[in-house]
Amino acid sequence: MAISLSRLQAIVGDANVLDQAAVAQRATHHWDASPMQARALVRPTNTEQLSQVVKACHDVNQPIVTHGGLTGLVDGDKTTTNDLVVSLERMCHIESIDVAGRTMSVQAGCVLQHVQTAAKATGLLYALDLGARGSCTIGGNIATNAGGVSVLRYGMTREQILGLEVVLADGTVLDAMNALMKNNTGYDLKQLFIGSEGTLGIVTRAVLRLRPDTTTKNTAMLAFDSFEQVRNTLAHMNTVIGSQLNSFEIIWNQFYKLSTNPDVGGSLRAPLPNGFYAYAIVESQGTNEQADQHTFEQALESALEQGIISDAVIAQSEKECADIWTIRENVDLFACHHPTFSYDISLPISDMDVYLNNIKTQLSDIWPNIIMYAYGHLADSNLHITIAPNTQTGQVKVDKKGTLSEQLTEEQQQWKYHCNGIMFKALKPLRGSISAEHGIGLEKKAYLHYSRSEAEIATMRLLKQSLDPKGLLNAGKVI
Repeated sequence: MAISLSRLQAIVGDANVLDQAAVAQRATHHWDASPMQARALVRPTNTEQLSQVVKACHDVNQPIVTHGGLTGLVDGDKTTTNDLVVSLERMCHIESIDVAGRTMSVQAGCVLQHVQTAAKATGLLYALDLGARGSCTIGGNIATNAGGVSVLRYGMTREQILGLEVVLADGTVLDAMNALMKNNTGYDLKQLFIGSEGTLGIVTRAVLRLRPDTTTKNTAMLAFDSFEQVRNTLAHMNTVIGSQLNSFEIIWNQFYKLSTNPDVGGSLRAPLPNGFYAYAIVESQGTNEQADQHTFEQALESALEQGIISDAVIAQSEKECADIWTIRENVDLFACHHPTFSYDISLPISDMDVYLNNIKTQLSDIWPNIIMYAYGHLADSNLHITIAPNTQTGQVKVDKKGTLSEQLTEEQQQWKYHCNGIMFKALKPLRGSISAEHGIGLEKKAYLHYSRSEAEIATMRLLKQSLDPKGLLNAGKVI
């Protein structure tokens, strides 16, 4: 039985319930401008309203899909015409900042960049950072346990959360808004919901952990002739720079060439020649400008002397720093191919080179001229890989709303199916993960057994049955 729109309107007001026609005026996703499908979309303004909405849905067995910034990459926010979308776009307020306690209390619809800016204004830092910072929301970050470019130093989203408020499947409000660093009083219930992708409850508010802000930044791009050099340099930088090492991002040659190719919209100037095996962006952050710069430069000089770096360039300004990072973040350029298949995996650093060679060999048996773009958060064991079976390149395909749009034919869907099998199966003997930071959603559900045991999956099902026995929250996702 579908939820009555009049019942929803009585809770949140007429203007905050969009019917099917109004929902279709919205884009399906940040990267997909096709019309959104849903029975309706409701926009609560606080936890009490959301609790009433969820209870009303529970009473009539109405499936719910929660939406934040719609920047996920595994169809975790995908909807059907039977679903009610709960959008947290109006629950977007920063409630308080405790400078002494280094915490911030926010509603789940807060955009990540707004949280970062508010923390910085008090001399503090919210350590999570990722490319979608201007669109993604804190609730979505929590639901997917988002990673990003500072995991090496600060950890995943899980490490940034002290407390949560969650609306359960029957409308019950679970208040676990702990603001203490130490609270050893039984089960840490918030951990159930961090990374659960909206399948166990809807995160409404959070207590975020803040850190001392950094005032210095040193950034360089390095070049290597072998993966052994890359591994040795990471170990070297960890030893010399220590806890100030904020990022160590690897870019393999093929992506570097694409990202610095102006013919497809890439950066106009390559900071280093494009003939090296791989490149890395290394960044340290601290609080003592002179000392930090000296340590950073000494670390690079000694690495060059040892022969574990083939070439390097240090950013001399904010613009040069931004230009270097743009090379890493030029992922829109993959759309010069069609189709492309993208992957977010993790595996031991020592196995990365062998893994990439292995899958490239297998994929080349199917598509002899395949192009494989690899890059990622090397120090976190996380690689992003994009496969382009069709090597003909052109201009980036951008739709009228300014986002990438890629629809696959039935044949191309089969290509993706074969590609998925090769990519994920090869991870199992390495005890790798089919998802490092983007989650499972619908895209990776069929492959979960490559990274989780039968007992683990059975326990996940037990949790789902216990917290959402009707299966109404993000139904069919993850497990």
